Amino acid sequence: MLEIKDLNVFYGAIHALKGISLTVEEGELVSLIGANGAGKTTTLHAISGLIPSAPGSVVSLDGADLRKTPANKIISMGLAHVPEGRHVFARMTVEENLRMGAYILRDQKQIASGLELVYTHFPRLKERRRQLAGTLSGGEQQMLATGRALMTEPKILLMDEPSMGLSPLLVKEIFAIIETLHKSGITILLVEQNAKMALAVADRAYVLETGKISMSGSAKELAEDDRVRKAYLGA
Repeated sequence: MLEIKDLNVFYGAIHALKGISLTVEEGELVSLIGANGAGKTTTLHAISGLIPSAPGSVVSLDGADLRKTPANKIISMGLAHVPEGRHVFARMTVEENLRMGAYILRDQKQIASGLELVYTHFPRLKERRRQLAGTLSGGEQQMLATGRALMTEPKILLMDEPSMGLSPLLVKEIFAIIETLHKSGITILLVEQNAKMALAVADRAYVLETGKISMSGSAKELAEDDRVRKAYLGA
């Protein structure tokens, strides 16, 4: 489904991503873990077209070249991005935020179907649909950002640090939701600093270190690897 080959990204003279390659197959939940500054968010931004990648990089979804597609058109190809920090529209209601996620749609029946899907996954959002997004808790805002991305029923969901800034209790709740989304058949590429939780829900995982993929394998294998345990799991 999603294929990344020899992805290079530069910020001026800084070589941020150094030829990384990864794949996400349909129905998989793949985690990308690594320390702060390793290049995880940059990877998602490059996939989504928010930043340019260097010539020779390959970013494709079902064989279509995403590098040749403007960022505002990529969502119509079936890829949705839940950004780091949530970035909800604070002065708009929950439902207005969700409808913003469906801005590419013109069919009101399809929009209504999207709302129904989101409210099925996030009944709390339905309860608060007329509430201003800026008054929601951090966990509820993460649900809203995820729901907004689901409005077009994407083929693949990119999730960037969904646990950031949340209490341990809310982190467990958000990861339970991610597991539910995965079990419902949604394909997910998850970027997460909480390596323990990320590996617990994933099928496969990659470890990113200073812009390079240093390890990859099944999530279970990586969780049991001594190098990963010492570097990321506190063991």
